[in-house]
Amino acid sequence: MSEPTLRLSGIAKTYNAGRENEVQVLRGASLTLPPGEVTALVAPSGAGKSTLLHIAGLLDVPDAGRVEIGGQDMTGAGDRARTRTRRREVGFVYQFHHLLPEFSALENVVLPQLAEGMAKPEAEARARRLLDSVGVADRADHRPAALSGGEQQRVAFCRALANAPRLLLADEPTGNLDPATSDRVFGALMALVRETGLAALIATHNLELAARMDRRLRLDDGRVVPA
Repeated sequence: MSEPTLRLSGIAKTYNAGRENEVQVLRGASLTLPPGEVTALVAPSGAGKSTLLHIAGLLDVPDAGRVEIGGQDMTGAGDRARTRTRRREVGFVYQFHHLLPEFSALENVVLPQLAEGMAKPEAEARARRLLDSVGVADRADHRPAALSGGEQQRVAFCRALANAPRLLLADEPTGNLDPATSDRVFGALMALVRETGLAALIATHNLELAARMDRRLRLDDGRVVPA
């Protein structure tokens, strides 16, 4: 049996601890993601799904619990180790694409690779393959302002996968798209996951979209349970 890509064990997180407005967001949340699986995380706003994603992606530190990526315990890792693992092993996609407006679609996908030391010709070749796989290769030289919302989000997926991460974390990635565009973007995402074998955890309000994923989880009183 292969090593889980992500394992969260007993994750707890409280904001404003000890104050009158203390909020306990996560209360022993646990989950395991195997390679090649797309998992939906369904929860209403304020339930803690963004917090869980940030902890899983090493952007935030839990008050208690254990975070493992590819079998490596990252719970007590220092900032440098967390940053290195996050850049190499984790890709993020948000509701808003956050593409760099002064760069083309191609350059937005090339830049993360250059930051990891890849030669520019190789980075550009990989970027073009990724853009082609989601149907926006013909838009490679356009800046984000010249792309539609669906095109921008597909470029954002390519950027998240530029360094071939083990884990993709997405927070409402189709939340600001119309149904037809959302369907096309989701289809492109599923194709990329199937092709690469990475594990994906996708937070969404869209129950129809969640039903198309391999597994559905939800947050209930700070814990992860089957949806």
